[in-house]
Amino acid sequence: MLDLTNFDQNGVSNPNNNVFGLPSTEENADLIIINVPWEVTVSYRAGTARAPENVLKASMQVDLYDPDFPDAWKRGYYLQPTDRTILLKSDFLRKEAELYIDYISKGEELLKNQFMCRTIKEVNEGGAYLNNWVYEQAKGYYNQNKLVCLLGGDHSTPLGLYKAQAEKHGAFGILQIDAHCDLRKAYGGLVYSHASIMYNALNEVPEIKNLVQVGVRDFGEDEWEYIKNSDYRVITYFDKEIKERQYGGDTFKNIAEEIVSKLPKKVHISFDIDGLDPKLCPDTGTPVPGGFELDRVFFLFKKIVESGRELIGFDLVEIGIGETDWNANVGARALYKLCNLLAGSN
Repeated sequence: MLDLTNFDQNGVSNPNNNVFGLPSTEENADLIIINVPWEVTVSYRAGTARAPENVLKASMQVDLYDPDFPDAWKRGYYLQPTDRTILLKSDFLRKEAELYIDYISKGEELLKNQFMCRTIKEVNEGGAYLNNWVYEQAKGYYNQNKLVCLLGGDHSTPLGLYKAQAEKHGAFGILQIDAHCDLRKAYGGLVYSHASIMYNALNEVPEIKNLVQVGVRDFGEDEWEYIKNSDYRVITYFDKEIKERQYGGDTFKNIAEEIVSKLPKKVHISFDIDGLDPKLCPDTGTPVPGGFELDRVFFLFKKIVESGRELIGFDLVEIGIGETDWNANVGARALYKLCNLLAGSN
């Protein structure tokens, strides 16, 4: 067990230590952050595959004192080192996917091009490989009685974690913070697209009892039809709806408590950073005007714990890479709050 009795949380972070400057190891940390450097199917801007390494560096500047969970960090947080095999596979398949996306975006027919047929087959097989890799990682840590979460990478990455959680916890719900619904079926023919993560989760993980989406402001008609026909398995709080309620005098506290009331006893948080106002993470993969301030999202997360629900895990995805470390700075602070919520409430 990790002994942090003599660790100076007020001192300068040692860059040779793990995330947030903690002297944690895979063996002695209670909370493991699976590092998934993957962005094969991003349809606009790349960079998220290298977010975990940038977030690790930025995390050294995060003060450990959190008034909501002042001692949570003492349980030890450990971010896996980047798996170079996964990163290189992502880089290779990303180039393949770019060629394919460019081809179909011009209206070309897939079946007329054998090279493109082979390309999409390889990309889809790569997605299946990644899902299984994440599943095996999460399952292994659960077998060691660890708390498990995930840092991406794009939003396609946590499907394997959801499957491992289903085996560990049984029925649960997902609170999704996102500018997008991610309910497209095999978007552009890419089965495990970042735009299809929640469609895949709901179809492949029956233990997910419901999905509550918050902050959505960019979606397709097919996704709207999916929501309407889901028999309330999917409940979406659109960004426009939330803001119009507040313009009319409703408080975010009331809205947050209403959102939480729609969740079951066990909850996973899926936090796509593009759910925030783009000024906070401008280089995310698919930025959309609007969105939340970070403190509002933290307030909503805190309400989950206060409600007596059990937080079983989280994924934090789509943190971009820009000319400065601002994206990673915001990402590191989001990661720390999520870690404290998970460790402090379990």
